[in-house]
Amino acid sequence: MALTQVSSNKCAGGFQKVFEHESSELRCKMKFAVYLPPKADTAKCPVMYWLSGLTCTEQNFITKAGSQLPAAEHGIIIVAPDTSPRGCNIEGEDENWDFGTGAGFYVDSTEDPWKTNYRMYSYVTTELPKLINANFPTDPDRMSISGHSMGGHGALICALKNPGKYKAVSAFAPICNPMQCPWGQKAFSGYLGSDRSTWEAYDATVLAAAYSGPQLDILIDQGRDDQFLTASQLLPDNLIAVCSEKKIPVVFRLQPGYDHSYFFIYSFMHDHIKHHAKYLNA
Repeated sequence: MALTQVSSNKCAGGFQKVFEHESSELRCKMKFAVYLPPKADTAKCPVMYWLSGLTCTEQNFITKAGSQLPAAEHGIIIVAPDTSPRGCNIEGEDENWDFGTGAGFYVDSTEDPWKTNYRMYSYVTTELPKLINANFPTDPDRMSISGHSMGGHGALICALKNPGKYKAVSAFAPICNPMQCPWGQKAFSGYLGSDRSTWEAYDATVLAAAYSGPQLDILIDQGRDDQFLTASQLLPDNLIAVCSEKKIPVVFRLQPGYDHSYFFIYSFMHDHIKHHAKYLNA
């Protein structure tokens, strides 16, 4: 699995790099960003995976989130993949900002014409970690996952579907109950078909209701002035109600005045990396 380095920049004592590779799951060239903290020069480090939201690439997080300083401080490698396959020339792929390119929704598609390439769930949970562990100084037993919006949905489902795989999970303004919101319904109809029972495998609120793995401590930050919260796209209350019933520990922080942007993410990124460090460096 050959990697081609696209860029490398010294940052916070370590290096912020971007690589490209041929993905076997997605059958296209994919880019991912990896931050290597100073500690990675001399020791194996835990890895936090970051999943970005609609319309994003691997660039948004590394240029806007301010993650490198706290990652350097806590000795954590951060991997940020792209949000969908690229350049697959599927008809209709670029027609909508919330479906197709930049909107993989971290599911394994079952419907034509998406099912050959749109397999972001398997890419993020299986192919990418194997690639990272083979090429970087990681401790494969210490990984965690986080994300924003569509990527927050991705982070939550990856953790809930794989009990024990991720030491911690956190999310910024996640889509918590995609089966019940317009974004999720559009994406799931296209990628997974009309049988709503198949959607349940990728809905954090449904998965939390059935969760029976080791304790998972979830941290969620949500901006109170987020336009998508008001538009009922995110539905955090549904997830919190289920977690409280199932006694899954969730710290949910509604942050007054903050919106859905990376300014919001930047403001609380230190807290999230500290949350991950507590479990990754335990």
